[in-house]
Amino acid sequence: MLLLKNCTLINFNPARVVENGDIAIDGEKIIAVGGDLSADYPHAQCKYLHGKLVMPGLVCAHNHFYSGLSRGIMAPIAPCPDFISTLKNLWWRLDRALDEESLYYSGLICSLEAIRHGCTAVIDHHASPNLIKGSLAILRRGFIEAGLRGMTCFETTDRNGGLKELEAGIAENIDFARLIDARRNDSLEERLVECHIGAHAPFTVPDSGLTMLAEAKQETGRGLHIHVAEDRYDVSHSHDRYGMDPIARLDKFGLLDEKTLIAHGLWLSADEIALLNQRSACLAHNARSNMNNHVGYNHHLADYQLAALGTDGIGADMFEELKFAYFKHRDAGGPLWPDSFLRMLHNGNILLERNFAQPFGQLAAGYTADLTICDYVSPTPLQAENLAGHLAFGLNSAAVHSVIIAGRLVYEDRQFPSDIAPLYARARKAAARLWQNMAKL
Repeated sequence: MLLLKNCTLINFNPARVVENGDIAIDGEKIIAVGGDLSADYPHAQCKYLHGKLVMPGLVCAHNHFYSGLSRGIMAPIAPCPDFISTLKNLWWRLDRALDEESLYYSGLICSLEAIRHGCTAVIDHHASPNLIKGSLAILRRGFIEAGLRGMTCFETTDRNGGLKELEAGIAENIDFARLIDARRNDSLEERLVECHIGAHAPFTVPDSGLTMLAEAKQETGRGLHIHVAEDRYDVSHSHDRYGMDPIARLDKFGLLDEKTLIAHGLWLSADEIALLNQRSACLAHNARSNMNNHVGYNHHLADYQLAALGTDGIGADMFEELKFAYFKHRDAGGPLWPDSFLRMLHNGNILLERNFAQPFGQLAAGYTADLTICDYVSPTPLQAENLAGHLAFGLNSAAVHSVIIAGRLVYEDRQFPSDIAPLYARARKAAARLWQNMAKL
């Protein structure tokens, strides 16, 4: 049992700040929150936090761990005047170049860096067309070794190998779901990872693929995780090829429900947003990636009943992502204030609840003990009414002191339990080989 003493307790939704509180943790659950709990739990291991902020763990709602070794990439890349050429010249070459070693280190390093930035869970979306079978188990290994909670899936597509590639992607998603189901009675560490049924984007998945996705969804009980309308091309392709909006097309195949995660959605119509809301699906907003890819801005964030924050492969620093999401929104003339983006950050926990079937996102008895601890000294009062403002204008990942996932300290006093320097050294070698492989494609 673990007892966190003298905390400043933070909740995101509803916003709340309570000083001088204690948190008692037993196994993976919070069992009590209150004033001095020492007498109630005299045998607990005590951690004295001296007023540090303790908040529900931060969740990245959409990421691409396969891109973890692309930072500073040194490979010949043709000019990319538009989004589709960026996919073809960069990302679709990178994912084809991945092998087992580079994928393992990409996933492991991304997991470690997510934790270091205060993230307790990441929802991943994976692609490696030349390494489909078993690829999700490789990523799962990295999650578990780092101690990070998360989800992953394989982005089913026909962009490289037609029907055969579609079938292999579907099979990988189903096999991975079965692997997870088989481990439900194992240790907490083994149960850190869940899954979606993945697909790349509607413009690379024909109707036969959507049929297979619907069957996989029904067989496994999981939800769909897919890019939609990241670029205008996805919409125009759907209108030209199928005579309907992409979201309506997904709904036609029964692919929308409360476990559905739609990434980006920049160019969805009002009818499509209403349909997503009706189906209780979630939008993952990825502000920095949208800016980097120059695909436009989502002017309809206020219209979604459930929107969360993701990074689309640009790390897992959710403090940074919240700031960019808010500032870009203000730059675009949007009406929302920081409290709306704080709710989006909180909403990542709703995604976890829907998929892990356990409570997340509150400092309260019965909730999962996924916690982010920050050493933040504010020059102004910190209270519920201005908490969102502190995250938008002050608090950042440099303040992350410790991280607890499933009741375990996986990062304490800015240190991991073991030396990670050798892992980074091996990752650099794997990255150099990956870039060389890209040059041959």
